[in-house]
Amino acid sequence: MSLIGSDRVRAVVGLGATGLSCVRFLADKGIEFYVVDSRDNPPGLEQAKEYCSEDKIFTGSLDVLETLNVTELYVSPGISLKTPVLRRLAEHGVAMRGDVDLFCDYADKPFVAITGSNAKSTVTTLVEALINASGKKAIAGGNLGLPALDLLEQQADFYILEVSSFQLETTHAMKADVACLLNVSEDHMDRYDDFYEYQRVKQKIYRGCKAAVCNKQDILTAPLLAESTPVRAFTTKSPDLKEFGMLPDGDGAWLCKGVERLYHTSQIKLKGSHNYANVLAALAILEMLKLEIVSPDIASVLSEFGGLEHRCQTVRTLDNVTFINDSKGTNVGATIAALNGLGSLTKKNILLIAGGDGKGADFKDLIKPAAQFVKTVYLFGQDKKKIGSVLSTSVEVKCFDNLEQIIDLIGLDSEQGDIVLFSPACASFDMYQSFERRGEHFMQLVKAL
Repeated sequence: MSLIGSDRVRAVVGLGATGLSCVRFLADKGIEFYVVDSRDNPPGLEQAKEYCSEDKIFTGSLDVLETLNVTELYVSPGISLKTPVLRRLAEHGVAMRGDVDLFCDYADKPFVAITGSNAKSTVTTLVEALINASGKKAIAGGNLGLPALDLLEQQADFYILEVSSFQLETTHAMKADVACLLNVSEDHMDRYDDFYEYQRVKQKIYRGCKAAVCNKQDILTAPLLAESTPVRAFTTKSPDLKEFGMLPDGDGAWLCKGVERLYHTSQIKLKGSHNYANVLAALAILEMLKLEIVSPDIASVLSEFGGLEHRCQTVRTLDNVTFINDSKGTNVGATIAALNGLGSLTKKNILLIAGGDGKGADFKDLIKPAAQFVKTVYLFGQDKKKIGSVLSTSVEVKCFDNLEQIIDLIGLDSEQGDIVLFSPACASFDMYQSFERRGEHFMQLVKAL
């Protein structure tokens, strides 16, 4: 275990939930540190003063870091390492670390690390539920729920860590008992120089892992590991002998490991091929932890687990038109997954609502699934014209000023059997405080119809 040395000058950079967890952790270990935030009055400032003397707290600019002789920084995920002052310090040998990197040093229980452009929260939560159903105690956190360092205070047999690309930037050796990369598609292109840089960051999840789980249908998730490291792949196609996959069966399909049938899709509350992939990934993770994957208790969880709010969440069915809230669809890959999972192979059945802050993404990958599954696209938000210019050659596009205007019209446009899918493919910050607020607004409007 690589614990903190005492000959370093440390600073927590950025407060908020993650920064404050670092402050509490370092103080509990008796380690001296500075707190630096670019904001004048950052969230968590008053709580930080309980753990760090005010003469070591600096707000309003990060430039003060260059005067403190720091040797090691714990940088909050929301702060890019390309920030000029951080880049200069890194060039002079200052270590750039994060809360997950610190967690990895101190974790004394087996832990699973899960990342992906999409579905990581769903899979993290499902793995936690499945392990708890198996008779062991699992607690999830990281980018979801409890900050990573706060997990170390909890009694558990396993920690389940959701990890974002921002957290992986400052994580140097994950060393997870099981590392899982679910998928890689364009996201946060306003933070990365190009897609390949983003992919390389995602691949850091595998560094030092004891076992890996990857997506056979996404070559960008394939781990580059020693042959001695066990790897399990999942796919929604027919699996090879040691893979997790699906075999068609009448109107549904069997989730399988090789030729072994595990659960029928009729037993699983989550619906859509993208969600079956999530279940397969979770089962593969359990197997790599050497836990049972077939039992009445596991079956019970799968029959009851309906996913998370704002993630392909059914809001209501009105006049045989189903309204689905996928506000967490904050990138193109998420919306493609929703379209592929919910679209009909016999007719175009989806009315897609999209738009917001595209984060510099290229929307061309939406053309094919939109042409296949979507009757009309309803756009709003900052990048509606950019999205519309890409999709208008393959599908009908309508632009609006706000979500209210769309919901007022979409009921008139829809027919029985249609799905109204709110999957923006964009971040929410141009019009909303968060994707949760955006999803709540959508649900309010739909419930008022």
